[in-house]
Amino acid sequence: MTEKFPRRQVLMSLLAVSAAGALLAACGEEKSAKAPEGAPAGGTPTPPASTVAVPPAQGTVDMAKLLADGALPEKSIGNADAPVTIVEYASMTCPHCATFHATTLPVIKEKYIDTGKARLIFREFPFDPRAEAGFMLARCAGDNYFAMVDVLFKQQRSWAPVENARDALLQIARLAGFSQESFEACLTDQKLLDDIRAVRTRGADDFKVEATPTFFINGNKYSGALSIDEMSAIIDSMA
Repeated sequence: MTEKFPRRQVLMSLLAVSAAGALLAACGEEKSAKAPEGAPAGGTPTPPASTVAVPPAQGTVDMAKLLADGALPEKSIGNADAPVTIVEYASMTCPHCATFHATTLPVIKEKYIDTGKARLIFREFPFDPRAEAGFMLARCAGDNYFAMVDVLFKQQRSWAPVENARDALLQIARLAGFSQESFEACLTDQKLLDDIRAVRTRGADDFKVEATPTFFINGNKYSGALSIDEMSAIIDSMA
């Protein structure tokens, strides 16, 4: 049974979680991620010319079960008919997830998602109350879900490890159009919190997700951040 926080507990938990612990626990037991190759300082990485072997999968899951409806509507980018489906489980406070979204994903999007070869389904797997709050705000942003996710990842160090995460998140939320009232209403929505936790519970129980990021690419499981070369090799072998 999913543990429930009392109403308004999410807001209080933002202050209760120590700043030092917020990022340390964010990625679970994930192995150290490789730095994406060909990444210029401060910019989007350039796809390297060399190719690598397809990395071995760490298991497989049934695609029909993986793509079955869950507690929340799916958030995805790309053509639903694409030959390759990538399901990513991530935590908003995970540094490796933030790095993947800032460096690797833009290249994968341009090379595969925008060209109809792949689509990405993004699922919530929070490890702490701050990550839960970030996902709640993204869900409350409606059609701007991915824009909010991108901002929270890009500004992760301004809110995830700080002492006063509530005020830091409120400042970001205001720039996204939230008022004080809508911000607090979002973070005290018990059903939304329960549903986000249900997404995580399903990922852990049904698909054995233990760390973030974890990717399922056409049902093949890869735990830990993938480089541009690695993800390209996997998609090219399937597309």
